[in-house]
Amino acid sequence: MARILSIDHIGLAVADGAAAAFWQALGLPCAGNEAVESEAVSVAFFPVGATRLELLEPLGVEGAVQKFLANRGEGVHHLCFAVDDLRGLLAQLTAAGVELVNAEPRPGAEGSLVAFIHPRAAHGVLVELRQHGSPHEPTAGSDERIF
Repeated sequence: MARILSIDHIGLAVADGAAAAFWQALGLPCAGNEAVESEAVSVAFFPVGATRLELLEPLGVEGAVQKFLANRGEGVHHLCFAVDDLRGLLAQLTAAGVELVNAEPRPGAEGSLVAFIHPRAAHGVLVELRQHGSPHEPTAGSDERIF
């Protein structure tokens, strides 16, 4: 049975890179940035103990994070769990009737595989599942963008 290992990160939607200054003022160092072109977003990583904050800044005027900002403004975007077997967990969730955004893993930041659970299934919370450094190639999943 697939397992959740830890809270991997909390995703925060931000309008621009200036948001990083607040987290740095709290003493959190920026541990790197990465553009995730497939999601039209730039991600800045801020470690906090065993987890981290990820600031999600839209790249351009299109994309899911830009849409989120337009509809809801800046703030908590999603909660991400590290998992040991993403495909296995997606199969478990499908069997349990949980509504998924992605039935199959897709590429995520830092070479990981990711998939999202629809907020309707998680009582209003967008949940990301992330498998680090998977040797398996992702296959195409749903391209519905809800976040």
